Amino acid sequence: MNSRFSNLQNRDVRPLRAPEPAAVAHNAVIIPTTRKPAPPKPEAAPAKSANKVLDARVRIHRMLLEEINLVALERLPKDEMRRQVHEFVSEKTRNERMAINNAELDALVDDIVDEMVGLGPLEPLLKDPEINDILINGHENCFVEKRGKLQQVHIPFKDEAHLLRIINKIVAAVGRRVDESQPMVDARMLDGSRFNAAIRPVGVDGPLVSIRKFSKNKLGLHKLVEFGAITQNMAEVLAAAVHARKTTIISGGTGTGKTTMLNALSAFIPEDERLITIEDAAELQLQQPHVARMETRPANIEGHGELKQRDLVKNALRMRPDRVILGECRGEEAFDMLQAMNTGHEGSMATIHANTPRDAISRLEQMLGMTGMPMTVQSIRSQISSAIDIIVQLTRLSDGKRKVTSVAEVTGMEGDVIQMQEIFRFVRTGMEADGKILGHFEATGIRPRFLEDLRNMGIEFPGKYFEPGRPQD
Repeated sequence: MNSRFSNLQNRDVRPLRAPEPAAVAHNAVIIPTTRKPAPPKPEAAPAKSANKVLDARVRIHRMLLEEINLVALERLPKDEMRRQVHEFVSEKTRNERMAINNAELDALVDDIVDEMVGLGPLEPLLKDPEINDILINGHENCFVEKRGKLQQVHIPFKDEAHLLRIINKIVAAVGRRVDESQPMVDARMLDGSRFNAAIRPVGVDGPLVSIRKFSKNKLGLHKLVEFGAITQNMAEVLAAAVHARKTTIISGGTGTGKTTMLNALSAFIPEDERLITIEDAAELQLQQPHVARMETRPANIEGHGELKQRDLVKNALRMRPDRVILGECRGEEAFDMLQAMNTGHEGSMATIHANTPRDAISRLEQMLGMTGMPMTVQSIRSQISSAIDIIVQLTRLSDGKRKVTSVAEVTGMEGDVIQMQEIFRFVRTGMEADGKILGHFEATGIRPRFLEDLRNMGIEFPGKYFEPGRPQD
């Protein structure tokens, strides 16, 4: 085996470096205002001490909002800001004789700082490296995906208006808007996370929010091997195929790791090639030196200025790309993408929402039909079969683990049917008492046709890689 692909770790990429913080003068920001804070409203004695502490937090939060100079506060580094807020809160809790211990005081200060300069109750979830998705169904109902499993969590939004303020803060920071006339918004947050929201009247029970967090630490192919998502042998074959300009489609459902796999495989594209990426929200982290990134744009409030993926694909083909990388193929842009793959841009890559390789082909057929072009079914399928070489199928199992469940090669047409052959697959063998899925990867015994192209490039694979039924290393 050629050593270029057996050592997958050599192809991993350094984590993206965060920008250095700007130096800011440490001016005091907690200053009294001429307006006296409103006295706290009389409240009934709570049944439990926990409720008493919660009521105290609400009162101190209200006083802080009235007495903090927000303009000056935003100019401070976060550590200095937190120190001054801590002093202010300590004084107020003493004066008001609030029953808050040191741990609760620290938590309250964190809440205040997050509310002022961050995203309030969302900040702890955004900072948790084990959380991948944040899903909010109204201000009292929130779920997160943690270690591959959905679980309900409590987020202390005070009311629906509080959640709406956070939503507006997110969209305003990226130049978007959301209101009754435009109740849905899709955007990329400042940290790269994908954000989607739908407010009333679309959200019947209140605002709906979905955040797919952006990871600055890219997972290389060797890490996916360590996690058990793919075997070393399978990874080497796919890495070599990408290097040899085999056009690859990454297929899978929502949250199966399609973008992660696309990032990992893209590391094996030679560095002397010009790559153009096209996405709705820029997530790809290609580290080659010659990468041009493009992102779609929604229409403005007058309904003008929209830039669709198809517009960007057409434009990208005029920019001398060696390969075009499409973050997600889901509409009429599929026609232009397949044209590119068939006309000198071999090795291009894309992801698609589908549950099997055959479903991925069917979805592409539907997308080509959306263009309105006068094409017969046979011509559509012929174009697909000649453009695509490999389909990598990803699945999120019921235990939360993500696996490459199939690697299939598109071999051409037989009559009106696109022919495929499965090279590798994941075989489920059972389930443990705790819900863990049991199974193993195996070769099907079919040697892919593209091995001849790899051999011509000096890349050889041992025959044992493809022995039928053999559990993969």
